[in-house]
Amino acid sequence: MNTELYSPYRLEQALRLRQESPENIAQEQLFLLKKHLEHALNTPFYRKLYAGKDIAIDSFEDIRDISQLPFTTRQDIDLFGEQFDNSDKTPFRDIALTSGTTGEPVIVPYTAADLKRLAFNEAVAFYGVGVRDNDALLLTVTLDRCFIAGLAYYSGATTLGASAIRSGPGQPARQWHIIEKLQPGVIVGVPTFLKELALWGLDHGIDVHNSPIHSLVTIGESTRKNDLTLTSLGSELEKLWGAKTFSSYGATEFETAFCECRASAGGHIHPELMIVEIVDDAGHLMPDGEAGEIVVTPMGVEGFPLIRFRTGDIGRIHSTPCDCGWNTKRLGPVEGRLAQRLKYRGTTLYPESIFHALQELMSVKHAYIEVRSAEGGGDDITVVVGSEDPALDAERIEDKLQAHLRVRPKVTYTTNTEACAVMTQDGGRKPVKFFDYRS
Repeated sequence: MNTELYSPYRLEQALRLRQESPENIAQEQLFLLKKHLEHALNTPFYRKLYAGKDIAIDSFEDIRDISQLPFTTRQDIDLFGEQFDNSDKTPFRDIALTSGTTGEPVIVPYTAADLKRLAFNEAVAFYGVGVRDNDALLLTVTLDRCFIAGLAYYSGATTLGASAIRSGPGQPARQWHIIEKLQPGVIVGVPTFLKELALWGLDHGIDVHNSPIHSLVTIGESTRKNDLTLTSLGSELEKLWGAKTFSSYGATEFETAFCECRASAGGHIHPELMIVEIVDDAGHLMPDGEAGEIVVTPMGVEGFPLIRFRTGDIGRIHSTPCDCGWNTKRLGPVEGRLAQRLKYRGTTLYPESIFHALQELMSVKHAYIEVRSAEGGGDDITVVVGSEDPALDAERIEDKLQAHLRVRPKVTYTTNTEACAVMTQDGGRKPVKFFDYRS
């Protein structure tokens, strides 16, 4: 199997590999990792980073030997993005931009092989969800504005042999017309929009629960808690649609995504495409099941290869056997971002925990957080909530947050329209939910 002619991007091979023992999977990963490192070391950034370092990649005997290599940081990409670009050796076929959530958008070029890899990633993910070649998928995500996720979902569906319906976001009336006319069984979209779409249908006399939709693949917001149970929003989606929810996670710069399978036990780590590590603040490896920063090495990328990229996201790896029968490790939901870690009255928390608590208040439509430096250290948190419910006030929301968080951040109540306007004022692809004014 390990020959120079071996191509890992075939579904039949992928399914066989996932039935192998963890030891055999790790051996296959080691072979692919060495090939990836050889390629990545040809980029200007890594040639400079590794100059003078005595690292013998050929001597690696275990994928854990990758821990000998230095990290790549978000700051590295922001400052030296063009030095990761290896497309001068292989022409690019697509240009993607990161969302710019943590800084200026980064240009990520995709070669023809990268696009094939991208399609393979989503094809295997959809297969794990239960999608087959006779299914139709409604894609309520954009394929324009240099956004890679929409292209990934489209390519994955068509590679698998399924039908992709490129509807795009928004316009619930149009979405329901397509659902009724084309009868897709799967929707891909942002959870809050899928909730809005279901509620619009109910308001207009549509039997949402008995629609043809049986699966929801969500993007951008997690529908799982740390213990892998559904969040309030995830539970509400399943009740509204009468469908099963599958949470996914990925990023433009590492050109790979993770999606839950039918067992809903975390997003499977595709062994052909990714090495994932979890590290503490000092960069030391954490045991499986323990939370820490997600570090990724996306193997096989030509145009923008990365080695040990510190994502800034917090998560944990699950390595217990999966009920779906695949012997690959899984990545749990993102539990927060290091840059957004908050210290409030002796308690460490992340914005995600606040938003998960707010999901239980049905009339809360939009919410964002403002953080400022507090006197004497720590953070001063203001949660701004948008709602049109006259029975909902700041004190009731603070009670809900205290019940979940054991602390009581200040809440400011405003209209849904005003909250939405603040969150979308920068015109970016995603609404801004965290405003950091700390010095």
